[in-house]
Amino acid sequence: MAELIQTQALLRTLPPERERRVGIWVTSREGFWIAFEALRTHKLRSFLTLLGVVIATTTLIVVMSVINGMNLYIAEHIANLGANTFIVHQFKWAQGYEAWLKARHRNQPIRVEDFEFLRDNLSGYKNIGAEAWMGDTVNNEARYKGKTVYEVQITGETPNMIDIGEMKVGSGRYINDGDESHESMVCFVGQDLVNAFFPNVDPVGKEVQINGLPFRIIGVAEKLGSMFGESQDNFVQVPLSSFQKVFRNRPSLAVSVQALSSQQMSILEDQTRALLRARRHTPYKEDDTFGINASETIMESWHQLTASVFAVTIGIVAVFMVVGGIVIMNIMLASVTERTHEIGIRKSLGARRRDILMQFLIESALMAGSGGAIGIALALIISRVVDMFFTSSVPLSAVLVGLFLSTAIGLFFGIYPANKAAGLDPIEALRTEA
Repeated sequence: MAELIQTQALLRTLPPERERRVGIWVTSREGFWIAFEALRTHKLRSFLTLLGVVIATTTLIVVMSVINGMNLYIAEHIANLGANTFIVHQFKWAQGYEAWLKARHRNQPIRVEDFEFLRDNLSGYKNIGAEAWMGDTVNNEARYKGKTVYEVQITGETPNMIDIGEMKVGSGRYINDGDESHESMVCFVGQDLVNAFFPNVDPVGKEVQINGLPFRIIGVAEKLGSMFGESQDNFVQVPLSSFQKVFRNRPSLAVSVQALSSQQMSILEDQTRALLRARRHTPYKEDDTFGINASETIMESWHQLTASVFAVTIGIVAVFMVVGGIVIMNIMLASVTERTHEIGIRKSLGARRRDILMQFLIESALMAGSGGAIGIALALIISRVVDMFFTSSVPLSAVLVGLFLSTAIGLFFGIYPANKAAGLDPIEALRTEA
């Protein structure tokens, strides 16, 4: 308090313009330290005051981090169908449940004949390949010398699928045209099978039992990692012709079409749609009996879903922020009452209305900003833990929004107490007991 009196006495000796500039800086500095001292002195009160802002900021950043992590993962692993690639399947993947259920019952599966028809009649594509799945992975297993790996994903692939997707050969080779034409009993496997059966041995050339049938390993894929806690390396790929021979005679296919450039994608999609509709004699007024899936479609549907989640989060955050702001306003009103005598002294020594106003606004903003900073630190810890088990990536924008929003709340809800303090009559204020 003595420092404030000395400072204000010194300011009266300065020229008006310089007094104004220096006064604002001194008021801001003193307001900062007064607010800091108030927070340090009343730790429990400060914690309870900032609790709403802390919870709101933490919730906002954690949700934004999880959504951002999911966006990155979906774009990289799920929606990444390959460069300039779309997939023709029985139905569209990204649609509402009712529409998906209707399409599943109405649409016809894509068969090998459809794939061959597209391969022979489409023009201007870079690659076209097909893939078939075993419907239920629960009963799929791989065995080698008494060891068993369960829930193996078994697929039939055309040789050029390695050139379309993101999978890479780690060792050995991929399925080739000779394997496909001769219906060879060979397979390309993921790292999970190698770790289980051949931890210290080269697996290429070894024979494993896939659902009781012998397949010779010709290659191993590079490690893909896990998705939402599920390993993506527990798979076996065999030639599509071999898949038809021993697993599914007429499997449902997903046909991958790779364009030469992104500009050609829409042309190829339209051409594919026209060819399949003509092949299936679909009337022009009826919907497609198949689905064309591109990365953009999947990401658009995913963003629509996350937008709904984020909207709910914003509502929750708004409630906590308002509650936190009201608590801060009440504390600041109590602070004005406690420091009425001090305000009277400062005004009597020449402190202007803006000086008092600035002091209490800074104190309110610092209080809320401190809650935001605590919320950010807590959110970073939670996001790191979530990332260990799921996926989370903290965007810088979330941190900046959290800090800005909390500080803005402090400024907004500090206006009324600051105005009340600045409007006090110095004579009446001095009569108040210190």
